[in-house]
Amino acid sequence: MEHRKLKNQDEDDNGGGNDKESQKDLSMTKVPTLGGTTVHWSKWKLKIIVIVALTLLTSSQGILIVWSKINGKYEYSVTTCNFMVEALKCGLSILALARMWRIEGFTKDNRLSTTLDEVIVYPIPALLYLVKNLLQYYILEHLDAPLYQILKNLNIISTGILYRIILKKKLSNIQWAALIQLCAGCSVTQLKTNSDAVFHTSVEGWVMVIVMALFSGFAGVYTEVILKKHPSRNINVQNFWLYIFGMVFSAVAIVIQDFDMVVNMRFFYGYSSITVIMILNQALSGLAVSMVMKYADNIVKVYSTSVAMLVTAVISYYLFGFHLTYGFSLGSVIVVVSVYIHAVGKQR
Repeated sequence: MEHRKLKNQDEDDNGGGNDKESQKDLSMTKVPTLGGTTVHWSKWKLKIIVIVALTLLTSSQGILIVWSKINGKYEYSVTTCNFMVEALKCGLSILALARMWRIEGFTKDNRLSTTLDEVIVYPIPALLYLVKNLLQYYILEHLDAPLYQILKNLNIISTGILYRIILKKKLSNIQWAALIQLCAGCSVTQLKTNSDAVFHTSVEGWVMVIVMALFSGFAGVYTEVILKKHPSRNINVQNFWLYIFGMVFSAVAIVIQDFDMVVNMRFFYGYSSITVIMILNQALSGLAVSMVMKYADNIVKVYSTSVAMLVTAVISYYLFGFHLTYGFSLGSVIVVVSVYIHAVGKQR
């Protein structure tokens, strides 16, 4: 009797252990990938949420910019708008840190105090992003929106090249083919069958677009280097320092370009409810981009923003009566195939 009782007790103990192991396995569910390896679902879940958020925010960005115009012009100051975007991103990062400090307390990775060597690198991407953001407004003075979207796709190639040079990460031949196909697909979606305007673009327009593509690619890759150089460092701390310098450079731009307008009128002159929503959208987009840089890479960002362009066109079809051409349908298929080819190439 005692032997049978001890045996039953041992079976109960083993069963309890199995229950704990099964609960642990459920909490750390692993998902198989194309390459046969497995990754934790929690990591994939974070990446998927961030990428979807970036896609949705980017797709609505162009629509909000169009709505913010009055009679085809920006009534508000572009530089003050950019300053408010940086200030909002910085404020949201501080709020996230404050919540973390209240729950977890101060740690080595979430405190704002850091070394000069770590902080000194943030002004470079902050300045590059400022130039890139302001340059796009001036480009639209020389090019119409569809043509701008076509030439803007040069950013895809520049990102791939700089990704290889700066990060020393080699892309496979399949991935290079997918990037070139992505660039072609995005361009085809914007082409009109009876228009060759892209070949008649002014030299000034070409130069500004190429410079913006290089600045955008370099800023993105350099930011990824900074964020991943200290992987344990809390991303909100890194964002705080990046956006602080962004605010400083934006304030300098206001003084140089729109000082008289701000003094004689007011800082928020020309702002509307759509302008406020646009600023919020750009701020959230910036935070999503930084998270993609931290937990994924620039290539993921390129694909996310490219898919966002297709979403923008579909939304514009219902809101603005945008005509979806056969070229758009063909380009959309090319983009989707490019996404699949890149994913397969990455796994191999």
